[in-house]
Amino acid sequence: MKKLILSLALVGATTLAFGQKKVIKEAEKGFKSGDYQAALTAIDAAAANPETSGDPATFLLKAQIETKMFYADSSNTMETVGLGRKALETYNKTFEMAGSDKEAGVGADVYEEDMPGVPDNLRPYSIMTLKNLSFDKAISRYNADDAELAYEFFSLAGEIDHTDSTIHYNAGYLANELGKFEDAKKHFGYLLELPNYNKLNTYYFMVQILSTEEKNPEAAFDLVTKAKTEYPNDKVLAEYEIQLLLQLNKMDEAMSQIKDALANDPNNTGLLLRSGYLKEQAGDLEGALADYKKSVEADPNFFEGNYYTGALMLEMSRKILNELNGLSDAEWEKQSQTLGKQADDYYKQAVPYFTKAVEIKPDNTDIMIILYQVHTRLKNTAEAEALDKKLTELLGAGWQEN
Repeated sequence: MKKLILSLALVGATTLAFGQKKVIKEAEKGFKSGDYQAALTAIDAAAANPETSGDPATFLLKAQIETKMFYADSSNTMETVGLGRKALETYNKTFEMAGSDKEAGVGADVYEEDMPGVPDNLRPYSIMTLKNLSFDKAISRYNADDAELAYEFFSLAGEIDHTDSTIHYNAGYLANELGKFEDAKKHFGYLLELPNYNKLNTYYFMVQILSTEEKNPEAAFDLVTKAKTEYPNDKVLAEYEIQLLLQLNKMDEAMSQIKDALANDPNNTGLLLRSGYLKEQAGDLEGALADYKKSVEADPNFFEGNYYTGALMLEMSRKILNELNGLSDAEWEKQSQTLGKQADDYYKQAVPYFTKAVEIKPDNTDIMIILYQVHTRLKNTAEAEALDKKLTELLGAGWQEN
């Protein structure tokens, strides 16, 4: 009787094992024939059965089926991204079940190298196939001007391979454009870890995110300091360093860096502007004016240089008039003509700079209003009337009262 019961048990176990093998074969058949839904149903049944649920090969086949479903979905929507993420999750589970070994067994199959362009039946449908397919879909969406989905597919590919610089640069760039700054930092962070990668553009992006978007000049400055150890002669990093020192109110250090930078690049308009700004803040108005003028000499179409030069001339005129108004009546009588002429001279000198600024930015009504006020003070009637007409066209009648 015991033998009979044992025999029946063995028959049952054999039948069950045979049944599960049949289910797996059904999944393999659907995988090869393109009936992916039937294949997925079959492999899910095998994954849930105690006889086959512990075999990493079962889950490898499931991941491969999910990858083919991902590939076959040409809609390339967020649902497609979801299919890819399910496949990635299954590959990761398979790899863990296989002992996390890329060199042997099922673990090696999970990471088998994929060669794009080979016939479909020769592709391994490994996790690397999923990466390449996701990259292709990202490019497709990017070419269709769908930055949001292009980013999602690049990001999926990047989760598979943290060392692919092309994927992570594209993902970081798009994330930054889309305002996904934490995501951008993640992808750019992977690039900064690569030993032989040219990281300059990555540093630029990261500094801008930290200083501008996150309002964290301290962290940005620390990153610039690190970047300069790798790229000590880069002019952009030098300018970032100066800009951040200014934000951090480290004026002496900023001035020192500007002097060093100008020694190597004396016609750099941005450096000349910052040098002038620092001197202006320190009360050296003549030195500041000289630097602002140099920036315009270096580039006559430098808007900021023209504007800052004209604005400082008006400030210097204002200081003279305040000084004049503070004098006693007797002193005012003595110096009013001399000081008044000096103030008017600064107004006259400011005209070409503001005029050029308006030429560079013809719709900038703020500069136009300043220039109108300058011409009015100097009694340049024709010029003032022309500006009044232009401002009325842009701002409407009664613009002076608004």
